[in-house]
Amino acid sequence: MITLAQASAIVDVALKKGRDGNLAPLTVAVLDAGGHLVAFKREDKSGILRFDIAFGKAWGALGMGFGSRTLASRAAKTPQFFTMLAAASGGRIISNPGGVLIRNAAGDIVGACGISGDTSDKDEMCAVAGIEAAGLKADPGTD
Repeated sequence: MITLAQASAIVDVALKKGRDGNLAPLTVAVLDAGGHLVAFKREDKSGILRFDIAFGKAWGALGMGFGSRTLASRAAKTPQFFTMLAAASGGRIISNPGGVLIRNAAGDIVGACGISGDTSDKDEMCAVAGIEAAGLKADPGTD
């Protein structure tokens, strides 16, 4: 289980990492293991689709059981499967890096963080920073 305090810390540290790096305005969503929104912030001037993208990155990681970096890699190799996956998920899944699974000390998935606003690699970097600062394990997936 991810607590509201942990989710809030993830969001705040991720946003600070973005500001420290002078990144484009970010949107951060933290979901619990069941895909429910626990914490969310959208920086000023962040685009109106950014919440849907951030949520979709986190939700897709949870739905498939691996970070969205792995989703992106697999989507490139099997585009037809991911077209069907997008249809099956009602368009909610986003297969770009920036959706990072959150694991507890035992390695169990307790949630996911999705970020959108800058490049996918920078979004992911901020998610990892937030998760680790909250004392949890970040699992962005692999290429």
